[in-house]
Amino acid sequence: MIAPSGESRSGPYSTILKEKAVKSFVRLAGTAAVAVAVLASAGACAQTQPKAEFQPQVGQAGKDVIWVPTPDALVERMLTMAQATPSDFVVDLGAGDGRIAIAAAKKFGAKSMGIEFNPDMVALSKKNATKDGVGDKVEFVRGDIFETDFSKASVVTMYLLPTLNAKLRPKILEMKPGTRVASHQFDMEDWEPDELDTFEGRRAYLWIVPAKVQGAWKLKYAAGAETRELPLTLEQRYQVVKGNVKLGEVNAGIREPSLRGDAIRFAFVDAAGVRREFTGKVSGNTMDGTVRADGGAEGRWTATR
Repeated sequence: MIAPSGESRSGPYSTILKEKAVKSFVRLAGTAAVAVAVLASAGACAQTQPKAEFQPQVGQAGKDVIWVPTPDALVERMLTMAQATPSDFVVDLGAGDGRIAIAAAKKFGAKSMGIEFNPDMVALSKKNATKDGVGDKVEFVRGDIFETDFSKASVVTMYLLPTLNAKLRPKILEMKPGTRVASHQFDMEDWEPDELDTFEGRRAYLWIVPAKVQGAWKLKYAAGAETRELPLTLEQRYQVVKGNVKLGEVNAGIREPSLRGDAIRFAFVDAAGVRREFTGKVSGNTMDGTVRADGGAEGRWTATR
């Protein structure tokens, strides 16, 4: 500090200035100490204050869709129409608060898994599963439904959008024949459902993944004491099948074809005018089962592609 002109730096004026400086320092130091104490107290309170529990909000944004829960009664219907059992592995795509996967375990005895992108929802789902006593039967994973593997599921559930369902469709069609797929509200574009239910203005769709049967087959079947062999050609669009068998120069159309998972059924009228009905199972490039002629005995049939 610079003293006024004519004064010494060591006289009474200097003493007064020093005393004022000391008092100012003490006052400032005290204020700073109080401020530090207040900040420390606030920090301690922030550390001890419990984090607010996450509460999902209907309509909250997700990765691909907003969150709107499926009503519990419709959840039960979807799992019922899929005929979920304790031997099934149910996977819910976009699991939200976990209610479908939890219901599959709690009410149907199935092992289940929910795939959800939001980590807060995953944590909430795990908490809900534990609260409902099925924490050991349900797994919740944070992941993208388009990247996470769910190929081992025997039942798939979802409440997405038609465009997302259609995007998932190729992956679903590669799953094991007989896999059941239940969707709340939205379809899969041109893949017609095997069943459509309505409940309080809401829709529930069911598809059964069909076996791949399109192509040229060599059909062998028992006709009395004889074994006959005919070319069989099948065309397929999802679970809808049509085709024909070659009877000499005639391509005879098959009747009442049905494909449900790996179960196939069709009939045709042979060259002698006998209607023969074939029921069986598809396993890759082979089919086999039982053939019955109208008014005749049963026999066995096989087909190879």
